[in-house]
Amino acid sequence: MSIKVNFRKNIVENKIINYVLFSDENFKILGLNKTSLSNEATAINKTTENYKIKDNNFLNFNINPNKKIIIVKLKNTSSSIENEKIGAQFYDYIKENQFFKLTLLENNFKEFNKKNKYFVDQFIHGTKLKSYHFGKYKSKNKEKLYEIDIISKNKSLDDNKNKRFDSLIEGINFTKDLVSEPGNILHPDEYAKRLILLKKIGLKVTILDEKKLKQLGMHALLGVGQGSIRGSYLVTLEWNGTSSKKKPLAFVGKGVCFDTGGISLKPAKFMEDMTYDMAGSAVVVGLMKNLALRKAKINAVGVVGLVENMPGGNAQRPGDIVKSYSGKTIEVLNTDAEGRLVLADALTYTEKKFKPEFIIDLATLTGAIIVSLGSEYAGLFSNNDKLSKQIFETGNKVDEKVWRMPLHNNYDKLMNSKNADMQNINYVGGAGSTTAAQFLQRFILNKTPWAHLDIAGMAFSKYGGALNSGGATGFGVRLLNQLIEDHYE
Repeated sequence: MSIKVNFRKNIVENKIINYVLFSDENFKILGLNKTSLSNEATAINKTTENYKIKDNNFLNFNINPNKKIIIVKLKNTSSSIENEKIGAQFYDYIKENQFFKLTLLENNFKEFNKKNKYFVDQFIHGTKLKSYHFGKYKSKNKEKLYEIDIISKNKSLDDNKNKRFDSLIEGINFTKDLVSEPGNILHPDEYAKRLILLKKIGLKVTILDEKKLKQLGMHALLGVGQGSIRGSYLVTLEWNGTSSKKKPLAFVGKGVCFDTGGISLKPAKFMEDMTYDMAGSAVVVGLMKNLALRKAKINAVGVVGLVENMPGGNAQRPGDIVKSYSGKTIEVLNTDAEGRLVLADALTYTEKKFKPEFIIDLATLTGAIIVSLGSEYAGLFSNNDKLSKQIFETGNKVDEKVWRMPLHNNYDKLMNSKNADMQNINYVGGAGSTTAAQFLQRFILNKTPWAHLDIAGMAFSKYGGALNSGGATGFGVRLLNQLIEDHYE
């Protein structure tokens, strides 16, 4: 399913099938007398007077045999996230009732735009978020089109929609597409090829292949992918949106395109879900695409490590010792704790090469974070209170919530190795997510403000949520884009 929005200056009455009208909490329709429905205003208001069901946000009825009125009830005061959620509910409503062609009237919704100039944009944004569907490999996939005509002579409304909200949708949907692809299609070689195409929208894309990674000494990352016939890569995407020499904002993502666990093989049940073990990288890529499309006035860099963790004849063994890009050595006690090895080299490289203002990494890193927080919050770990507070408050604002978890030097001893500088798992047990984050923190060498988001419980949903259908959620793109808008742009 998809949503197509058309901005039209004039009404062609005989082409309108379904009018969409917004009302207040008492089903009072604002601005109705100033619309093309003014002659029917009395009849419409009499009909709505019979509906006082507080839990029902939508109703529909025929104004004549050929035209239907759809009422969307809104709260008298609504936040941006509430506007988006009612838009998402609206999508479910029109899908259930098979309303494919709809018309919105500016003289009605502008009463709500007075309180929030982006009201209708946010409403449509929520509708589009909810409408995402990945049916690429269905042989009989016929995507239904829901078409929304917005009757408006306000050019700025069209501009708002095109600049901010469309670029955000494109970034989120690109993230969802990447996460939804099966492992035999989106392996590291194919992933790298798709990222090259982002040069077309103004991103500088640099791909470091295995030869270059070996020269640089990124053996932690390379060790994860050495059992696969596919290549391993570190890809950087740079956006320079300002001529100033301000330090870039850096975003790092784990891109394990499929994770079997390697020699430490995962159980067969639900292993197919490990196609989304690259979701952290997909969020970074989707964010960077969004920033480029909307011409964000900041400098930013996205860094993703792309590997496939397979139990091949050349696969890494438990007990192997590798030397990371930082120079620190790691004893690999469990090859299924691979994401932190990929991020270890990516984090140090990002800090050393780009000297960013901050680094935020995202990864489907641990099952332990799901035990701790379920699918309501991502785990947040940080060495910086200011950055942590900004991420937490922004998460609440866009309903991509995070919860700060502890870091402490006392956890380091759980990751110390007898044979190397550190080991990649905590054999003692407990604090699985914290010890993983504590491991990552060792690769931030110059005290750069850093935050780690463990999104293992948030990247994929079997049941869907308020703003997304089941499957890939795109969690993190909206959060990080809003963080940039509110604090760094």
